[in-house]
Amino acid sequence: MLQSRSFVKKTKKGKVLKVVREHYLRDDIYSGSPLDPECDQDAVKLSASAPHYLIVDTNIVLQQMDFLEHQAVTDVIIMSVVLEEVKHRNQSIYQRLRTLCASDTKRFFVFANENHKETYIKQDPGETPNDRNDRAIRVGTAWYAQRLPQMKIYLLTNDADNRRKALGEQLDAMSVQAYAKLRTDTPELLDLVAQFGGQDLTDDPMAVDGQSSAPVANSGNQRGAKRKRVYDEHRPMSDIQNSIKSGTYHQGALRVSRFNPFEGWVGSESVGQDILISGRIDMNRALDGDVVAVELLPESQWRGASAHLPQADAESTTGVEEEDGDDPEGGHIAQVAPGEHLDDALPQDGALGNARPTGKVVGIIKRNWRTRGYCGSLQPQEERGGRGAQGVLFCPVERRFPKIRLQTRQAATLMDKRMVVVIDSWQADSMYPAGHYVRTLGVIGDKETETEVLLIENDINTSPFSPAVHACVPPLPWSVTQADLADPNREDLRHLPICSVDPPGCKDIDDALHVRELPSGNVELGVHIADVTNFLLPMTAMDDEASIRATTCYLVQRRIDMLPKPLTEDICSLRSNVERLAFSAIWEMTQDAQVLHVRFTKSVIKSQAALTYAEAQSRIDDERLHDTLSMNLRTMNRIAKILRKQRTARGALTLASPEVKFEIDTETHDPLDVGMYQVKEANHMVEEMMLLANITVADHILKHFPAQALLRRHPVPPPRQFEPLLKAAVAAGVSINPDTSLTLAASLDEAVRPEDSYFNKLIRIMATRCMTQAVYFGSGEVDPPDYLHYGLAAPLYTHFTSPIRR
Repeated sequence: MLQSRSFVKKTKKGKVLKVVREHYLRDDIYSGSPLDPECDQDAVKLSASAPHYLIVDTNIVLQQMDFLEHQAVTDVIIMSVVLEEVKHRNQSIYQRLRTLCASDTKRFFVFANENHKETYIKQDPGETPNDRNDRAIRVGTAWYAQRLPQMKIYLLTNDADNRRKALGEQLDAMSVQAYAKLRTDTPELLDLVAQFGGQDLTDDPMAVDGQSSAPVANSGNQRGAKRKRVYDEHRPMSDIQNSIKSGTYHQGALRVSRFNPFEGWVGSESVGQDILISGRIDMNRALDGDVVAVELLPESQWRGASAHLPQADAESTTGVEEEDGDDPEGGHIAQVAPGEHLDDALPQDGALGNARPTGKVVGIIKRNWRTRGYCGSLQPQEERGGRGAQGVLFCPVERRFPKIRLQTRQAATLMDKRMVVVIDSWQADSMYPAGHYVRTLGVIGDKETETEVLLIENDINTSPFSPAVHACVPPLPWSVTQADLADPNREDLRHLPICSVDPPGCKDIDDALHVRELPSGNVELGVHIADVTNFLLPMTAMDDEASIRATTCYLVQRRIDMLPKPLTEDICSLRSNVERLAFSAIWEMTQDAQVLHVRFTKSVIKSQAALTYAEAQSRIDDERLHDTLSMNLRTMNRIAKILRKQRTARGALTLASPEVKFEIDTETHDPLDVGMYQVKEANHMVEEMMLLANITVADHILKHFPAQALLRRHPVPPPRQFEPLLKAAVAAGVSINPDTSLTLAASLDEAVRPEDSYFNKLIRIMATRCMTQAVYFGSGEVDPPDYLHYGLAAPLYTHFTSPIRR
């Protein structure tokens, strides 16, 4: 059956076109249920023994994904109209929905209602696209109810008008909250229901526009009618856009201080410097990372950054009851940190931070709330009787985020647990945002629990690799083949005295070194990098997964790999006495490290030793050892010192980022001792070789691919970023000159106190925090003067090394 669909679209030049497309309808699209005698068995996805089937509308998918992902929610029918609308509105949610549809245990079935001749509908004159889609879902629900009379079909929708129409059509429709209450076998489902302002989640099917037909108690997230606003309403987007164009408002991302969550900054090009946002009232429900519109306050109200950190009891700790109290103006919300007086934050002579542009948030341009949720725990409160839901406050572990209001029936159980919570909404009459419980991580203080918190807070993907990814990995045991040795583009370097130097316990060895004297008296130096791309092919499942993970993450007791372990620990790892494929950079240089020639080749190598830094250092220091390996290490160390001296003379910075070293029990994996990681000459030796390789490769690829070489640059920090360092230096009686990297490096060397051996390291730590973030870029994206890597004082730089982990 052929239908035609027409719509209009606007071209880039502003011309309006009418587009007519053919739309084919079929009668052989199956229901996916084994209870349907006409359903092909190969198309069956739903269970015959399910107590009921669920059909959900688009908003349920977009707003209640945590609910749908719960293991107890199964046998769900997704109309194709819902799938397409979710795809266009939220790609993240769409991918999660596709995962549910692909799961055999969840039994989510996609029904092509838009292509079935009995469920396809045309848009009526005057009908909005949203109303047409709601009607299409109801028609699909009615088709299932008629097709499967022996099975209960529930339509879940939080749209009261849609529910009323469905009930008028003799369909079983209810809100997601009402359905959760029906599931007495899984009471925790109620905690997963997301609460959105203005939505009607009551059990009253006749409620319209958020107003129930019967009085309801002011409990949970049903806001009291008499509540007055705490925050100003956000300006309409049209007003915001016009005011930004006129210069009245300023746009930027809010950065909340890690140390004082009552202060934030918004970078603004129009103002020329960061705008201070002081106090939660002026933040006006914006969270760290939100793109906001800011209105500057009068200059008489400008202030400097607060000189004090907030007290531990900066926010009230009495629980949620105060939210429903008689303080509608929100006067108890700190304008600055509670415990300090407002006058203390105003600029004073000699006070920290003179007056600077200060503003208030008037609108949210883009919300950047975490879809993965926030980790934390419940705020302690007095235990209450009753078994119903109660209001609690959730405290995120990251102090930059405000507390979150929750409704839960598990308060007593969750009080000593770490958990994940998602923010649903933040109304102007609420001191805190409203959210819902997602899952429990474990007991507070437990090692595995706190590790999981750390990973979630940093958005680290810990899920196992899929079978499709593992299918891209060659089977074990793997070895170099004759075809590899016969490859004319791959050189046999197995005869070279190659070794690797890595931290103890390192299994993913992706670089190795060699050096040897040439008959001419010069030195041959080689850096050999694991040839990962021989196995990681483009446009494969492993390539896609690696691009998402981007890097390997190292923790004290575990490693989260970018690539599957058979690759990282075996096939690509340059282990000793094993033949492996590599990509080699080989230099000929004079004895004083002047490079004469460099060549690059794919290679086959056989490392003669896999050393730790301590083992390599021991061989370097022990003058009694005259074997080839020890002598080569001393030669490499001598060359590395020359290279380091040359870099320092160009202005390379030696900054401080102290690493902590844990001693771990081999059986329990519990920490036994902690100390500072000692950097040895061997560490610097390997570092210099890797830097030489990366700088040389950057120069080589830029010559061959001038418009599309993948490089890495470190932008010069703007002068304002050095202000904290300069103020601290003046107070300490030392002088820092940040005009260039060379002057900065020299002044850091001179910033010493004979009586305080740690002082110079402290100054270098502060200098590290003044730096900008190094970034990857394509050579055609920026002007050549901007290719500079400021910290390394290198005109060109890239990441050729460490392909196993980045």
